[in-house]
Parts: sequence; structure tokens; C-alpha cells
Amino acid sequence: MNLTLRIWRQAGPDAPGSLTTYQVAGISPEMSFLEMLDTLNEELILRGEMPVAFDHDCREGICGACGMVINGRAHGPERTTTCQLHMRHFTDGDTIDVEPWRAGAFPVVRDLVVDRSALDRIIGSGGYITAPTGSAPEAHATPVPKEAADLAFEHAECIGCGACVAACPNGSAMLFTAAKVVHLSLLPQGGPERGGRARSMVAAMDAEGFGGCTNTGECATACPKGIPLTGIAALNREFLRGGR
Repeated sequence: MNLTLRIWRQAGPDAPGSLTTYQVAGISPEMSFLEMLDTLNEELILRGEMPVAFDHDCREGICGACGMVINGRAHGPERTTTCQLHMRHFTDGDTIDVEPWRAGAFPVVRDLVVDRSALDRIIGSGGYITAPTGSAPEAHATPVPKEAADLAFEHAECIGCGACVAACPNGSAMLFTAAKVVHLSLLPQGGPERGGRARSMVAAMDAEGFGGCTNTGECATACPKGIPLTGIAALNREFLRGGR
């Protein structure tokens, strides 16, 4: 496959950025999108040019490190992480636009790399449990109803990639915050701090500059792990519960 790539290049947070055009040839349809970028970077290095910076780690769709907007869609045309997107979903001769996450709370570090530490600070504001518990208990020591366990696991699948923020026209982190709040609220281990958790995390989310949620649903559509939109309603209930 021969492709035309228009990639956002930006030297730093305060530097101007723009789309730069590159031609890549001989791309296998079985390559992942990141492997295709690796191929481009090898060519750039051989030419003495600066390679394109992009985030990645496990490349197995687990860690959430990879993330970029491909042809206007977070993670690209398939509902998966960028590292699991394969070039067979594109056509020989295609022009592909590649940009970083676009959100006020995600400042660009360089090229396609953005600072997503705001999500970590939201998590940190929620806490987990502060009571001394000693050594870790047996996995089945605390009974959990299967329905609650299944729903908690569904929300715990969130990998914090930030696609929900990038896809939202408001740059909202409500789906991410909901996933973290809901899975803890359903488990007994998350009970001791349940009362104020949602309010603390929503306050942290607002302080980071994320936009408000207007239930457009783009977040759930873009989420590679399928976190349901109903989680936001559950977060709102937890928020109201915390005000009692």
C-alpha cells in the first residue's frame, strides 16, 4: 500500500503546529497503525529528520497510552485502540490525517503526544479506601452479587486513553469519571469513601478545565472498551447521593 499521511507536527506546547505531508510506500495491510508510523519514522531518521512523536506502550490495547485522531475520529475508523487498528482498514492511495487529542485539558507536548495527567489527578481525587486493612484478603472473602460484579467489571475496563474526551464536542471527561466512580460504588471495598467520591472527582474534573456533558453520546461511541453511556447517569446519581 502507498499512502499519503498528513501528520500534525508541533515542536512543543508553546510552538505553532501544522499538518505536514509525508508519503509512505510498501505498507503491509497486516501492519498496525503504529507499525506504519514506525516505518515512517525509520525513513525520517535515515533522512536526518526528526521522527514523529507519538504515545505507545503495550501495543496490546490494554494500557491506553496510544491515542490519536485519525481522519477526524478518535483511534480511527474501527472501535479499537490505535495500536490495534490495522492498515487493512484503509485503501491503497488513501490520504490519512493524523492529529493529537484535541481538548483544553490535554495540552500538546510534541506532535501527537498530549499531556493526559489530568485524568490521573481526577482518579487521585476520588480515593479508594483509607482504612488500614492489613494484608490483602482472599479474592472471594467478600461476597459480591454477580450483577454488581459484572457491572463493576464493565466500567473497570476503562483504560484511560482519553478517546471519550477527544470525541466529545465539549471536551468532557464525564464518561471517564463515571467509569472510575461507578465501578468503585458497586463494590464493598469502595464503600468507605463512597459518600464524597463523586463530588470530589467531579470537582477535580471541572478544575482541570474539561467541558460539561450534554449527552451527545460521542464519548461512548468512541470508547474502545465500550463503556456505556448509562454510566454518566449513574455518576449523576452518585453525585446527588454525596450531597446528602
